[in-house]
Amino acid sequence: MEPHLRAKGTNFYTIGLSYKKADAEIRGHFSVNDEVKARILQRAQEDGIEALLVTSTCNRTELHGFAQHPFQLIKLLCEHTHGTVEEFEKVAYVHKNRKAVAHLFKVGTGLDSQILGDFEIISQLKISFKASKKAEMTNPFLERLINAVIQASKRIKNETEISSGATSVSFASVQYILKNVEDISNKNILLFGTGKIGRNTCENLIKHTKNDHITLINRTKDKAEKIAGKFNLVVKDYANIQSEIKNTDILIVATGAQNPTISKQLIHSQKPLLILDLSIPKNVADDVTELPNVTLVHLDHLSKMTDDTLQRRKQYIPQAEEIIEEVKLEFDNWLETRKFAPTIRALKNKLFTLKDAEINLQRKKYADFDEEQADIISSRIIQKITNHFANHLKDDNTSADESIELIQKVFQLQKNSLD
Repeated sequence: MEPHLRAKGTNFYTIGLSYKKADAEIRGHFSVNDEVKARILQRAQEDGIEALLVTSTCNRTELHGFAQHPFQLIKLLCEHTHGTVEEFEKVAYVHKNRKAVAHLFKVGTGLDSQILGDFEIISQLKISFKASKKAEMTNPFLERLINAVIQASKRIKNETEISSGATSVSFASVQYILKNVEDISNKNILLFGTGKIGRNTCENLIKHTKNDHITLINRTKDKAEKIAGKFNLVVKDYANIQSEIKNTDILIVATGAQNPTISKQLIHSQKPLLILDLSIPKNVADDVTELPNVTLVHLDHLSKMTDDTLQRRKQYIPQAEEIIEEVKLEFDNWLETRKFAPTIRALKNKLFTLKDAEINLQRKKYADFDEEQADIISSRIIQKITNHFANHLKDDNTSADESIELIQKVFQLQKNSLD
């Protein structure tokens, strides 16, 4: 795979950091929202990078793309986030060509998620690819690869039970509440932030806690009202957050801001208050722990929770890996075909040029020459010849590189005819 992964003297790289080595604070330094993603893609295009995919979730930030050297991608990330190159190098990973492809399959199918079987990442990859396409920062390789990862993800969901139980950050947060809070159905719950994680958490709260004392607050009130209408919940203005915190027993923060949205200045109650921060970067300031009545739990702690559901899922990892290998093999075969496609195309063009010249000669020599019939017959022969060459190059026992070189030499295929 390695030689023909290269495009215009570049290699396909994945550079990034994840929960495995980078804590929530460091991941927050490198988090990328939609606006920053668009700027990275624009700058990449200006720098001559052919194709790039930018992904950023609460668990990881990664750039996947073609570059002459991985530092081109590292520099792009660091210049557009609050992280530094030195900070990145301490916790980062860099994968090249074959390993980069394998890594993207593992991430996209939930096998590398902080909570095994959390498939929310695949929707993030789809969104990221749409952004790349909109910015004209994709190529056939990247498009085919993303489609293959999506296919593998669907098959794993349908053919295994690795995603049973819908474990995710939002589900884990509700599990934590159920295990640690008594009489949960009668507690006041305040959900601050109604983005994707907030919405999922809200659904899990209603499904598992049987609690009808849930209040929603969002900076943009109409977004909260849409969710509230669906579940018949109460919505309060952002301006009232201080008084709402005073009345609540459990505060769930999923605001997705770049700086803390909750600090101890907003907390004026003496009763026990459990705060769950589901945001990256952290959206709850550490100073809330100075208050004796407050318990703060961040998503990194929630993600380390293991339960029976999660343990059962592990038995399906080998089956999921087999599916990935099957889909990846199809992708590799496509890649192999692309390797020799320019040579086959050039050979076909050369044979048609020879055919046209010969038919032109025969037409001049014979008055009753059947040009149409000759064209049909010779075109069919050319198709059969090129098919034979293509099948030869696909043969596992064939050295495709040597065969391509021989074909180019024998038929005198010019370099520009291969582009």
